[in-house]
Amino acid sequence: MASALSPPKGPKPKGVPPSHYYESFLEKKGACDQDYRKFWAGLQGLAICFYNSNRDFQALEKLDLRLFSKIKDESPWGSSRDTNSHFSLVLRDQEVKFKVESLESREMWKGFILTVVELRVPSNLTLLPGHLYMMAEVLDKEKARRAAEVPWCFLQVSRLEAQLLLERYPECGNLLLRPGGDGKDGVSVTTRQILNGSPVIKHYKVKREGPKYVIDVEDPFSCPSLDAVVNYFVTYTKRALVPFLMEEDYEKVLGFVDSDRENGESVWAVSSSRGSGPAPLANVSKPLPPVPVSVSSQEDRLPPLPPMPQLSDQDENYVTPIEDSPAAEYVNQDGGLRPHLHLSADLKAITSVWARKPGGSSPQDPFLLTRLGDITAELEEKLQKRRALEH
Repeated sequence: MASALSPPKGPKPKGVPPSHYYESFLEKKGACDQDYRKFWAGLQGLAICFYNSNRDFQALEKLDLRLFSKIKDESPWGSSRDTNSHFSLVLRDQEVKFKVESLESREMWKGFILTVVELRVPSNLTLLPGHLYMMAEVLDKEKARRAAEVPWCFLQVSRLEAQLLLERYPECGNLLLRPGGDGKDGVSVTTRQILNGSPVIKHYKVKREGPKYVIDVEDPFSCPSLDAVVNYFVTYTKRALVPFLMEEDYEKVLGFVDSDRENGESVWAVSSSRGSGPAPLANVSKPLPPVPVSVSSQEDRLPPLPPMPQLSDQDENYVTPIEDSPAAEYVNQDGGLRPHLHLSADLKAITSVWARKPGGSSPQDPFLLTRLGDITAELEEKLQKRRALEH
């Protein structure tokens, strides 16, 4: 009997595809690039993600739009053609140039970037009503996303620490949020600007009234979220205030570009095994094993001292040395090295301090006194034997 044909096996899913506000092919040229490189790009929140193809799930690079300064049209140098297919994105630390397929694609990218950065649909671009409707939907999504997150410029610092941060790192921004000084749910806003060469530091109080945040100024302004508070200061100062952002975005997982054995395409691989690191160097010397310590016979082992009782201020005594005790000498005996001890005659006095009861407490444990007495007697007996051997 012929066996039934099994259904063809489809490709195994490798992950959840990323969700983007807008995506298309985009050619990018950074400050260190000699020419444009073509990527599949997608706008995800306040980041532009770059992929090898539209089937990749892991981004090769990301461009942080939190460092946004401005966007402008970029004409190719020395060429009068294709002037409508280039634009440039200026960030705080770099300028990135882009090349797209058409004027429509350029206006779409500019429109979506300005929508998520400025939280408003731009009105000075060549866009169709359908494009504007798409950006209005993205605006609502981005506002909801930010309302559920804490702004990146909110730091758990005091007023003085906030001033020092803004002073030492002016390139990272001049506005930050911090917990309010009254210890309630409100926050404080600290800003630092330069006026005629002198720094001007201002602090603003933001009160929490139910689900709203009210900026305590002459004309109080109500905001639905902390991100809206930041946007209020940035917008009403004509972007003179820049949210503070420390550049500490480092990757935590090692990834590399690998070739897919099935279709030969380049994929982004992530090393998940901790033990798959590089092999240790052969020339590195291994640490020496610890030297075993020989222990003398059972009869020479001293039992551990019991814990010292807590003494009151009146019973606590401090021992002041009269003279320096001689250094420990080592002699060979029974095939091992032992310290030649010089015991003080005040041993009984010291152990008597241990055996004294604390002031105001219950009498000392008889077992503890017996143990101390046994230790003292054993030490004195060993001392007498060693003195006899010396003479």
